[in-house]
Amino acid sequence: MSTLAGFDIGGTKCAVVLGRLAGEGVELIGKRSFPTPAPPDAAMQQLMDTLEEMLREHAVEDLGAIGISCGGPLDSRRGLVLSPPNLPGWVNMDVVTPTRERFGVPASLQNDANAGALAEWLWGAGRGFDNIIFLTMGTGMGAGLILNGQLYAGTSDMGGEVGHIRLSEDGPVGFGKAGSFEGWCSGGGIARLAQAKAEAALAEGRPPLYCPSLEDLPNVTAESVAAAAHEGDILALEVWETVAHYLGRGLATLVDVLNPQRVIIGSIYGRQRDLLEPVAMRVLQEEAIPYSLEVCEVVPAGLGERIGDLASLSIALHTLNRKR
Repeated sequence: MSTLAGFDIGGTKCAVVLGRLAGEGVELIGKRSFPTPAPPDAAMQQLMDTLEEMLREHAVEDLGAIGISCGGPLDSRRGLVLSPPNLPGWVNMDVVTPTRERFGVPASLQNDANAGALAEWLWGAGRGFDNIIFLTMGTGMGAGLILNGQLYAGTSDMGGEVGHIRLSEDGPVGFGKAGSFEGWCSGGGIARLAQAKAEAALAEGRPPLYCPSLEDLPNVTAESVAAAAHEGDILALEVWETVAHYLGRGLATLVDVLNPQRVIIGSIYGRQRDLLEPVAMRVLQEEAIPYSLEVCEVVPAGLGERIGDLASLSIALHTLNRKR
């Protein structure tokens, strides 16, 4: 039984995880997180030092592979982190070669959406299917694609950048584009939409529950708007209805183009499914090709909040399977 290791590289924090294959799943046996050091070299050094300490601590002698998950853009074939906006200074940074050389096992890199798709395909809601789309729907909106039983990354590792699709001529900005899928259906986009609606309501003397005054505008988040919606706040409910409408429109585009068996949506969708699903599914039914929709199911991530921990381990297992 091989032990898998993973590095999760983020703009504010990094994590090292260890897991062992157990039956048809994976058992997490260790995790350590730390704030991301500013210099990339220092971050990689700390990731590798931490893994070495964890291998000793857990007496691991059968490390099989290491998976590295990081936000894009990146070049997975060469193992390079190119220049993610949330990681200043990480320009053409080779994260695979030093990892592979230090630990003497296969190592590979994927963006976080692809890692999430692999995790759901191997251990979650995508298990047993050949064609799935995994949507992150968190801070941003990206997709990982499993097509014909294989991870699809595109010609230059830019496959799955669905957040850039324009769903309307105007709207919240996401991925540098107003009215984009990411603008309407991400944590940041939902907050911006709610702030704009709150500002207009405050000017009319109708303060919403999630933003009683102009001073509260910077503190508006998708989470606070959801809490207000669950308490019956009219404007908050309007925000979520709008988001759900554009989620349905985005889903219809993906279903029509890729004809998947399952669309799996992470993070916000799982937490706020009651606010999103009724309207999103109605719009999806109205807009998608019926023949495509009848073979597709839209579900929340099966791994739930565990997906972040398991994503990099799924890259490690994918790497190991390709070597066999």
